[in-house]
Amino acid sequence: LAVVDEGLLDLTRYKAPNPHDYFYAKEALGINTWDMYEYVVGAMGGKLERILSIGGGAEFDEKPKDGSKANRFKPVVKFFGPFYADVGETKKHEFIMPKYVGSVKVMVVAGHQGAYGNAEQAVPVRESLMVLGTLPRVLGPNEEVALPVNVFAMDPTIKNVQVSVKTNNLLQVMDAKTKSYSFKKEGEQVQYFKLKVKPQLGIAKVTITAQSGNKKATYDVSLDVRNPNPEHTNILTKVIEPGKTWEAKYAAVGIAGTNSGMIEVSQLPAIHLEKRLRYLIRYPHGCVEQTTSSAFPQLFLADIVELSSKQQSNIDKNIKAAIKKLEGFQNASGGFGYWPGESESNAWSTNYTGHFLVEAKSKGFHVNSSLLKNWKKYQKRQAKQWRKQNDNNRDDFVQAYRLYTLALNKSPEMGAMNRLGESSMLLPAAKWRLAAAYAVEGQIEAAEKLIQGLSHEVSPYQELSNTYGSHIRDEAMILETLVALGWKSESYELLKQIADRLSDERQWMSTQTTAFSLMAYSKAAISHTKGEELAYTYTLNGEKANAATQLAISQIEIPFEQDESGTVTIQNTTDGTLYANIILKGKPLESTEPAASKTLGMKVAYTDLKGGQLAVDQIEQGTEFLAKVTFTNSGIRGDLEELALSQVFPSGWEVYNTRMEAHELGGDTPRYQDIRDDRVLTYFDLPKNRSKTFIVRLHASYAGRYYLPAVVGEAMYDNEIHARNAGRWVEVVPANVN
Repeated sequence: LAVVDEGLLDLTRYKAPNPHDYFYAKEALGINTWDMYEYVVGAMGGKLERILSIGGGAEFDEKPKDGSKANRFKPVVKFFGPFYADVGETKKHEFIMPKYVGSVKVMVVAGHQGAYGNAEQAVPVRESLMVLGTLPRVLGPNEEVALPVNVFAMDPTIKNVQVSVKTNNLLQVMDAKTKSYSFKKEGEQVQYFKLKVKPQLGIAKVTITAQSGNKKATYDVSLDVRNPNPEHTNILTKVIEPGKTWEAKYAAVGIAGTNSGMIEVSQLPAIHLEKRLRYLIRYPHGCVEQTTSSAFPQLFLADIVELSSKQQSNIDKNIKAAIKKLEGFQNASGGFGYWPGESESNAWSTNYTGHFLVEAKSKGFHVNSSLLKNWKKYQKRQAKQWRKQNDNNRDDFVQAYRLYTLALNKSPEMGAMNRLGESSMLLPAAKWRLAAAYAVEGQIEAAEKLIQGLSHEVSPYQELSNTYGSHIRDEAMILETLVALGWKSESYELLKQIADRLSDERQWMSTQTTAFSLMAYSKAAISHTKGEELAYTYTLNGEKANAATQLAISQIEIPFEQDESGTVTIQNTTDGTLYANIILKGKPLESTEPAASKTLGMKVAYTDLKGGQLAVDQIEQGTEFLAKVTFTNSGIRGDLEELALSQVFPSGWEVYNTRMEAHELGGDTPRYQDIRDDRVLTYFDLPKNRSKTFIVRLHASYAGRYYLPAVVGEAMYDNEIHARNAGRWVEVVPANVN
């Protein structure tokens, strides 16, 4: 026996299953085969992962235990039984329904000795007194919302109803907390309670209670209070000589609930590890390259910094989630598409993703054997078929990286490696990566011969697509090769250069450049700090402690639960120089970034469904309208590739998911689009001297005052190409206001 919310079943037009038709269906003759190797070997996966993985064995579907996300929708899904009834017997089953207003479908499936049957019936759920409240999916700090509270009196004896609203500490009721409803007959009435969000983040909770005599009904609403503004960072830096002390005062940079801080002390030049790593993890876009970049450096963190049990658990969870997500990018050929569902493999991203999966497996993480098996087949096929192209697209670099990943996977293509090494006019970047492949195979002499006389420096460049590279990324790959060859002195000089760039606040880095820089730094730091102790004494808000580690970096978390400011004192107790950072992060109440545009032209307009201009500073509740964003490429930088449009909408506006409804909006078709509760992320390319327009259909659903964040267009691999407008406050006014 099953009792399920009809709204859930309607999403897929679900009907009660008919076991008779299933068990007595005609079947064609045939033979099916299964490969059970994965499941046999996987039986020991849990034990092996607990031994080898960084975080200790949390599974992919591990849920956070701190209730960090509000459970907005609690659908009715009830299962009972099995029950038994003799011939001619009638049985009655009783159960308590959860708080619910609507309709459920009751479904029963029965069977006995090869006979089967089923039945279903829609049943309205109603009580003599019911109450219902509705709020947006999310809210933001300082926003105001009108909470509609519907009271249903389904008994003619109910005449007067008292309704009260109670909130937790994130919300404030701006008008009366209790209101009266009067009924002359059965029916429904609605009144509004004005709520305001406090400047904090968390889960807002509202409890609505309706009472008439001895009849009482309650309704609970939970929702996330989020800050849509970008995170701000403030970094305090000091080089501390032996025996010296540094004292620094710090203060929070964001509103309560968004602030975090970290003390980082290193024997090597500082890299602002916490800042760069958070940039990767919190990067809002999720193509295959960015998914890989977010997790790749985390494989090596335990080698350079002591991690708390919480940090280890988070790293383990992040890496496993990335591996699982990457499965959705692999296509039938065995390669990886840039976006999920793309049939065409992206050559460089296939190299990069495979590189990560191989390294993850070597660190003890479980990687689906078929995922790597199909990837290896694709790589070997491409390696053997490769021929030098004449379109100057750095394809020899792509081939060299492909051969490196195969060597790392212990399945080298030596013939292809030798052919590539003998090629004339081989790019320096390709030589360095091919040398790394030879080093992995233990052929140090061949590797050294290949890179003899090559410079460690790369001329500045920034690539929008193809290999998604930059000169800093390429130098990080060179450092990785030097470490593999054991060239300690040469690698130290390059290590310092990369560390300087990682610690430079003015130095923007793409996701791949950041990931490779952190990976290369980690591998080099292991060899340069092995056996040396990092020790210092620190005082944090009056509490003194000693810190010591054999690793390259020491981290101390700064708590922000109560105090929003404090003092840190660090004393160098070693004979060497220490590099100290205090990294502070948080989200301000409102974004203060002005409108800006560079290389990319952008125009934002709001219209009604017929195309007429619409002012959204004050828009009537119930209005359906369109957000149109037009981008123009003047051609200064040629064709622009891998562009991203980020639109976060006010809490009181709802987004129509046109992928589920047959709405023709016009405009251009994006390469990929990600539609979420309160935002739409759109990805596209823009040829020179062309314009493209992207349209989102919206609905002004909830009366109130909300913040409309800036609309941002940007090249994901070059911050010199961007456009943004300024955020502002908007209102949704009730439809009956003149």
